[in-house]
Amino acid sequence: MVHAHNAENESQHARQEAVRIVTVLRDHGHEAYLAGGCVRDELLGIAPEDYDVATDATPDGVHELFPRAQSVGKAFGVMHVRMRVRKGETIVTEVATFRKDAVYTDRRRPDSVTFTDAREDAFRRDFTINALFLDPMDDAHDVPSGGRVIDYVNGVEDLRSGIVRAVGDPEARLAEDHLRGLRAVRFAARFGFEIETKTAAAITAHASKLKGVSEERIGDEVRRMFTHSSRTRAGELLEAFGLASAALGAPATGARGAVLLGHVRDDADFAVALGAWAIDRGTTAQLALIGEIAILADTVPGQWRRALKLSNDETEAFHLVLVGACQIERDWAEASMARQKRIASSGWFSHALALVRARDGQRGVDQGIADGVCQMVTALEKTPGGLAPEPLITGEDLIAAGLRPGPTFKARLRAAYDAQLEGQATTGNEALKIAMAIR
Repeated sequence: MVHAHNAENESQHARQEAVRIVTVLRDHGHEAYLAGGCVRDELLGIAPEDYDVATDATPDGVHELFPRAQSVGKAFGVMHVRMRVRKGETIVTEVATFRKDAVYTDRRRPDSVTFTDAREDAFRRDFTINALFLDPMDDAHDVPSGGRVIDYVNGVEDLRSGIVRAVGDPEARLAEDHLRGLRAVRFAARFGFEIETKTAAAITAHASKLKGVSEERIGDEVRRMFTHSSRTRAGELLEAFGLASAALGAPATGARGAVLLGHVRDDADFAVALGAWAIDRGTTAQLALIGEIAILADTVPGQWRRALKLSNDETEAFHLVLVGACQIERDWAEASMARQKRIASSGWFSHALALVRARDGQRGVDQGIADGVCQMVTALEKTPGGLAPEPLITGEDLIAAGLRPGPTFKARLRAAYDAQLEGQATTGNEALKIAMAIR
């Protein structure tokens, strides 16, 4: 609740700063509006994460009025205006000049742009729901915060109807930037919308060309989809349009759809969602076998790291979720107390357990493996020392006892710590005695 409140406050501050920028531009004779996704979100009753401003002022004109503005794409008319709200908090507002785009040779950016008016600017955007402007100075109340919506592309009607529709010719929009297929899926999934028929056909037709888009851009879209509670719908649409195979560089093994992904809890970590998606794509059985998951753990994280430009931390977490789920399902019940404590205190444990819980949901059981493990962990936490007590001895204690550092040190310390976890060693002397007995 606190997090939501903070996010709402941040959104309000961002809006206030964007309106301030619009006011300054207007006071100097320019046309300026709030633009794009922030207008869409306000119409949907969602607090926008950020606000963009569109204006007829050129980048040089923007810089004159906001000397500290930074150019992030001057050739494309894009400037960043920074405003320090309070210590440690800076709001960055993107201010873009109305433009008309030339051809997209690199399938990412137009080769050149022509500065123009608001109407032309609306028609160069990707989807109608993203091509709206808002005049925040108008007395109308088209949105709760106030202002008049300016709609050249029937985007408001598409919002009301729950439709993602390309602006103008869908073939042309998708040909300009093949990433737009992924964006359409993200919007449709997040808002519970349908993708308009001709737009859907264009997405399918251009899906294979996604291979020409940079991995960083693809990975960013996938990350935004799979860290949101609408990830199941996103996974289904990605497969339906052929975008998943193009993005990941490999077709799905079977036609499972987003079966396991649909059982992942809304607040699950990105790595958990990736693990579920990997199992859905890489196995055909109704419930994947542990051996199958272990094989996926050895191969898929590395492949997806390259395809999605995952960070080292994301790749490791993805790998450990799969490996950890295998350990929990395969080894937990027969493991010693020391082994169970080691597993439960591992950094990957909670995420791996979330994947196991999703598999329990897929099994359709009321009290599954995850619940049993949680009950045992609660009991282990109440044992002397808890799950991960400080070791009773260290390597320095072994050296003080007359041992030279060598290959046996690790085994000696592990044996001593296992005995401590099992409750068999409760003092340093007891632990040292056990360590010294190892040969």
